[in-house]
Amino acid sequence: MSYSANYSGATAKNLNSNFYTVKKKGRFSIGKTILYIFLTALGVICFLPFYFMIINCTHSSVDIAQKLLLIPGLEFLENYKRMTLLVPIWTGMFNSIMIAVSATVLSGYFGALTSFGFAKYKFKGKEFLFALVLGSLIVPQQIALAGISEVMYSLNLMNNRLALVIPAIANPAMVFFTRYYIQGTVSDSILESARMDGCSEFRIFNSIVIPMIIPSLATMSIFTFVGSWNSYLLPLFILNTQEKFTMPLMAALAKGVYQNDYGAVYSAIAMSMLPIIIVFSFCSKYIISGLTAGAVKE
Repeated sequence: MSYSANYSGATAKNLNSNFYTVKKKGRFSIGKTILYIFLTALGVICFLPFYFMIINCTHSSVDIAQKLLLIPGLEFLENYKRMTLLVPIWTGMFNSIMIAVSATVLSGYFGALTSFGFAKYKFKGKEFLFALVLGSLIVPQQIALAGISEVMYSLNLMNNRLALVIPAIANPAMVFFTRYYIQGTVSDSILESARMDGCSEFRIFNSIVIPMIIPSLATMSIFTFVGSWNSYLLPLFILNTQEKFTMPLMAALAKGVYQNDYGAVYSAIAMSMLPIIIVFSFCSKYIISGLTAGAVKE
């Protein structure tokens, strides 16, 4: 009898435990479903402006002005032809690609080199200099424009595309992000072993450090490329001739030329945004891996 009673009690206890476990799992599943619905809705809301932009560039200006369009039209080629009559959009595309790629490469290399110095070398005033780098992050771009323009004028680089590339060498966000990544990824023992083998400091940086911090460089390089591509104020101050304009300036020029031709304006805006969409589509995994690197410890 005692055995049966103990067995019945244990069975009842297990049933109660399983009931609360199932109930807890049910609550977790409901919460997870609500979270997924919310994230999906948020993603749709973020994607809607790009969707309407692509849709509008395929319709006539009359349709765009009179009604809400949800499906693609057949007017893209006509809009594109009208846009290219007065706005050299492909010249702007070439200029933006050349400037953005050059700025990204210089920012990645020199930013990582500066981060390596802050992370692995000891020198007087290091923390003060790094505090200055962090302080420059809060300076608005509008305030820095006056100083950059004055420097470029003194270097005789006004109306020169190099004036849009050289400032990318000093990228405080790149220095801030990669410094802490180097501290957590590159061990001092590896560097000491390389020095004992006779490697110079630049060879250590180029052959050892850079391959080890590729995720952080890829992440920040994507943001640098997008920021350089979307830059509007600095090119507006520096560039004076139309053949040197970047894509944002070309899109603004198209808006000024075609004030009532919405189809042509949307075509120019869509072409200016297409490379950014492609970059994020193919490189989003590098952004996620770079931002989460080091978050999980083995």
